[in-house]
Amino acid sequence: MQSRRNFIKQASMLMAGGVAAPLLSSCVVTHVHTHTHTHSVNLSDFSGYLSGSGGAVKSAKYLGLQLYSLRDMVNDEGIEKVLQVVAKMGYNSLETANYNNGKFYGKNPAEFKKMVDDLGMKLTSSHLSRELTGNRTADMAWWNQAVEAHSAAGMKYMIMPSSPLNSQGGATRENLENYCDYFNEIGKVTSTASIQFGYHNHDGEFKNKIDGVSVFDLMIQKTSPPHVFFELDVYWVKMGGFDPVDCMKKNPSRIKVLHIKDEKAIGVHNVVDFRAIFNQAYANGIKDWYVEVEQYDGTPEEDVKKSADYLLGADFVK
Repeated sequence: MQSRRNFIKQASMLMAGGVAAPLLSSCVVTHVHTHTHTHSVNLSDFSGYLSGSGGAVKSAKYLGLQLYSLRDMVNDEGIEKVLQVVAKMGYNSLETANYNNGKFYGKNPAEFKKMVDDLGMKLTSSHLSRELTGNRTADMAWWNQAVEAHSAAGMKYMIMPSSPLNSQGGATRENLENYCDYFNEIGKVTSTASIQFGYHNHDGEFKNKIDGVSVFDLMIQKTSPPHVFFELDVYWVKMGGFDPVDCMKKNPSRIKVLHIKDEKAIGVHNVVDFRAIFNQAYANGIKDWYVEVEQYDGTPEEDVKKSADYLLGADFVK
């Protein structure tokens, strides 16, 4: 199995002929994550979910999805098919997991935005990653190009989904200082385009400690509040030995986005207490969150749909 960072590096080299290998969204080095599935989807299977123009479900509820959940389907059937399917499931806010060289899933920003808009959904967030290379000028040039593309796509958030800080060997004082400074600099660049920069956790940032303090707490302390926020992955917080509700209570101004994730499909295994999560999220004023399914009981598309059905029917989701 690949580590998350290796997956990113390989994905960035696999863009060719308009076909994109999806960037990571949320796996962690210390966890095995995925049963691989390659199932085709018959759009008629979702006919009961159609209403309104473009075949998208018209739901009064916000329902976000991290597209990494359907990474195999993106590879096998293309991003157009995936967007059609998730719109018919009821998702209306998307977080991407495949940015490379100014494009999303091999599409230029305006083209990709139109595809999403035409299906009644919105592009709101993106996972993208460039670890420090030792050449800060080149690193920041990469982010400047990325900001232009994300601005053209209408994104609200640009989120780095992992760093060496989530691995035991990478959780050093030097790395912490360097990466927090790097994140602050990135956030200043994204803010010029009215885009917020965030960091997405795994379990390592909670398990790993420096001088007895968790890496996550140190990142909160050492990043600039106006320039860096945190996308809290509630499942990985729990796997790191912490309570995501307590984490939100302690950091109400820094945690602005959530990954809604469980062992597999949402509402099946209930490792995470989603009622408590959503109650605290609304109390904190959090507006954006994204379902992410990394491991599956059925096919990926079945479990992504199962997650949508559960959340659309949950009385604690607005």
